[in-house]
Amino acid sequence: MSDEVAADLSAGDGKSVPLLSFVSHIDGKNARVSVWPDRVEWDRKGLLSTGAKAGMAVMTAGMSYLATGVTRKQSTEVIPVKSIMSVTTKRGLGLQTKVHVITSGNTIEMRIAHKEAEQVREVLMQLASGTHPSQTYSVAVESPAAAPTPTPAVPDLAAQLQQLASLRDAGILTEDEFAAKKADILSRF
Repeated sequence: MSDEVAADLSAGDGKSVPLLSFVSHIDGKNARVSVWPDRVEWDRKGLLSTGAKAGMAVMTAGMSYLATGVTRKQSTEVIPVKSIMSVTTKRGLGLQTKVHVITSGNTIEMRIAHKEAEQVREVLMQLASGTHPSQTYSVAVESPAAAPTPTPAVPDLAAQLQQLASLRDAGILTEDEFAAKKADILSRF
């Protein structure tokens, strides 16, 4: 594995750089794949550059331009991590392993070097299950705010005594009744 690929496969913080970044073969084209905490995205470019197409056009008397156009074809696709249902690997005959990312509406097959395939599968499954370290930090931060512990309803002592005193001052309770109720309230705390 080259140093560039090894550096790309090293886990990023998920904010400024992707968690994983690698080159794969998807739908007949090489694709640059980036795995983020919330999505998997890739872009595929045509094999020939604009200069190579110009050379082909000269050799084919312009027929290649009619067939393929002047500019490079490029497509970008994104899969939200929450739509990933399963990730499987199947070792191929050559130097690559087929990684199947199964989503709710599609299956994407990527061909990746054997050494990289297991790491890609593991990271994608951790993201899909919500157990990847990039996700546990945000869950830990949100947990206390999301579910505050309920405090038992404890009557406010001062409020009860004020209410009792106001009943006494209004003449509803006698001094003896006030003293008895006050002793009762204080005995509960």
